Amino acid sequence: MEQKNPLVLDVKLTAKDLWKFSMYHSYRGFQGIFSFLFSAAALYVLIATWTTSSRPYRILILVCALMFTVWQPFVLYTKAARQAKKSAIRDGMTLSFSAEGIVVTQGQEKLELLWEDVMVVKRIGKLLIIYMDRIHAYLLPDSVAGEKAPEITALMKENLPPERRKRI
Repeated sequence: MEQKNPLVLDVKLTAKDLWKFSMYHSYRGFQGIFSFLFSAAALYVLIATWTTSSRPYRILILVCALMFTVWQPFVLYTKAARQAKKSAIRDGMTLSFSAEGIVVTQGQEKLELLWEDVMVVKRIGKLLIIYMDRIHAYLLPDSVAGEKAPEITALMKENLPPERRKRI
């Protein structure tokens, strides 16, 4: 595919970018609701039974209350930090956006994607997620897109139907 006037971005993801993506997938939908309700219920039980419960019981309920609010985000961050150290992430990639599609270049490898190949694009906070399917996605933080972000968003609005654009 020959791109006319591409918007070229060098994307180097940080552990924080990967962590935000992981948090989004871990806490969206039913799982997020369950995590919140479970933590709130454990905290309520801890407060309600504080004076009548034993120390081991308090510790157990405290661990339950912190499991989804502290422990899981910590584990997700350590996983993201390990992933960010891998060469595929550390070396970064180049994303070229044009009316024809997206070209992804990493090292000597090049992947050409037409807009029809994009399943959905979502914005979560300051992160744009370009899903190719349910498993594969490209992350584009606003810190990388910089002043080109409005142009990229305009390209997406022009080339993707509304049902394949979320919060854009």
